[in-house]
Amino acid sequence: MFQPGYLYLYKSGILSKRIEKAQALLKDCRICPRRCGANRLKNKTGECKIGRLPKVSSYGPHTGEESPLVGLRGSGTIFFTSCNLRCVFCQNYDISHLRKGHEISLERLAQMMIELQGMGCHNINFVTPTHVVPQILEALPVAIKDGLKIPLVYNTGGYDLLETLQLLNGIFDIYMPDFKFFHNEVSDKLCMARDYPQIAMEAVGEMHRQVGDLVVDNRGIAERGVIVRHLVMPHELAGTREVMRFLARKISKNTYVNIMDQYYPWHLSHKYPEINRRIHSEEFEQAIQIAREEGICRLDSETGVRLR
Repeated sequence: MFQPGYLYLYKSGILSKRIEKAQALLKDCRICPRRCGANRLKNKTGECKIGRLPKVSSYGPHTGEESPLVGLRGSGTIFFTSCNLRCVFCQNYDISHLRKGHEISLERLAQMMIELQGMGCHNINFVTPTHVVPQILEALPVAIKDGLKIPLVYNTGGYDLLETLQLLNGIFDIYMPDFKFFHNEVSDKLCMARDYPQIAMEAVGEMHRQVGDLVVDNRGIAERGVIVRHLVMPHELAGTREVMRFLARKISKNTYVNIMDQYYPWHLSHKYPEINRRIHSEEFEQAIQIAREEGICRLDSETGVRLR
């Protein structure tokens, strides 16, 4: 039977060493590519405006995720407050930009994991976890002692530091990064991170090195692997062809990709004429065709997963 990797790391003592290394990164914060240098161990805040303890906006079973995560009883999502990206079109800007949520203890974070597992969720899905990686790791032994035994999902915007991801090797069985933009000038303008494309390529490569292509059980529910999300933007601003080419040639043609059509001009989009509209159906259809042309053979919109 499948067993999450973190259980082995916990029993072997490796997890405790990873926690120590992660905590050290909080002293002069180097958790994400911003490298803001805030001493979060003393509750100082930097770019993410989150100090020693995490903030959570909501948690519960989620049925709106990709079908391999949702399965029969939902994905157990924990939505963390704040984000290390500043996307001007963010649909959750009240959480990511305005930072609405409640600070919780590490023990409460562990309890949330156990509650979600008790509800029958197939996985624990950490949404926007990049800036609170050490806190997640610290809470994990408490949850394991209380019986946690389902896969962990790292659901991220893709702006993740390679060194931090290496600390997660064997802990997260499922990675679900966005790959938002391929061109520096676009990512600089729309998510305030000029180096996003390079960081995302390194991050996706490391994630795939750790867990490989998506693997599902005999019910079609995800056990291990990478799922990449790519949001189609107006006027091809996301660089869909380049992203798909990168995935097919540098990662794997078997990469499970969700090409998303739900872009909506939220938040500050009205200040940017090029993104101040929904995408046209032709733009989405073109994105699907581009993925096929570049060799991507597992598209969520086409293959899906049949649950038995």
